Amino acid sequence: MRTIRAYLESATAENQILDLPASVFQHLVKVLRLGDGAPLEIFNGHGQRFAAELCNVGKKQAQVKLRQALIGTPESPLHTHMGIVMSKGDRFDFAIQKATEMGVTSITPLTSERCDLRLNAERAEKKMAHWQGVIVAACEQCYRDTLPILYPTKSLQDWTTTQDSDVQLVFHTAATEPAWPEQTPQSVSFLVGPEGGLTDDEVRFAHQNDFLSWQLGPRILRTETAPVAILSLLQMKWGDF
Repeated sequence: MRTIRAYLESATAENQILDLPASVFQHLVKVLRLGDGAPLEIFNGHGQRFAAELCNVGKKQAQVKLRQALIGTPESPLHTHMGIVMSKGDRFDFAIQKATEMGVTSITPLTSERCDLRLNAERAEKKMAHWQGVIVAACEQCYRDTLPILYPTKSLQDWTTTQDSDVQLVFHTAATEPAWPEQTPQSVSFLVGPEGGLTDDEVRFAHQNDFLSWQLGPRILRTETAPVAILSLLQMKWGDF
C-alpha cells in the first residue's frame, strides 16, 4: 500500500505534535478522509523524514504526531541549477514538476525577449506560491525529502551573469552535440529557452558569460520536455542515475 506523505517544514524531532496547515488538513482529512491513528510519513523539505500518525482530528483542524525518524532520501551529488524562461498555461508547472522529480537542486524562472508570460508584482507573488506548491506535491509523490530552491524571477541576462557553476550550458537548436568535460563537475547551471527559442543576442550573451552551447539531438524539444531530457543526461553522467 502506498505511503501517504505530507510536507511540514516545522517537523524536526521525534514525539513532536504539530498542527496541520489548512491545506494539508483539507487534503488528508476532507479529501482522503483519514482519521485518528492513520499512518503518515512527514518530511520537512530539509532532508528529514518521520513516521507519524494523525491525531486529534476535528471538523476544522487536526494534528500529527511524529513517531520515529527515518532515513531521508539522499540528494544527487551533482548540484544542478535550472534557469528556465516562463511560459503560459500548465507547461511551466509541468517543467517544474518533472525537474523536481529528476533531482534538480534549484530553479529560477526567467524572462526573455520571447517570453510570453508577463507578471506584475501581485501576479508574480501568486505564481511563486503556486510553483512552490507544485514542487512540494512533486516531492511528496516521488519520495524526495529535500525541496529544490525556487528563486525569484529574474531576467535571462541577470541570471546568466550571476552563475558560477563548474559547467554552464545553454541549449538551443543551432548548437552542436554535447562535448562532455573530461573532469566530473560538482555543479551545473543550464539555460532553457521559451517556446519561440532564444534569440541570437541571448545566445551570444550566454556565451560571453561562459555558457557552452549544447543541442539535444536532431529534434526540437518543447520547453517543458527539455528539462527532463537535460536532467536525465546530467544525472546519468555525473549524478545518481
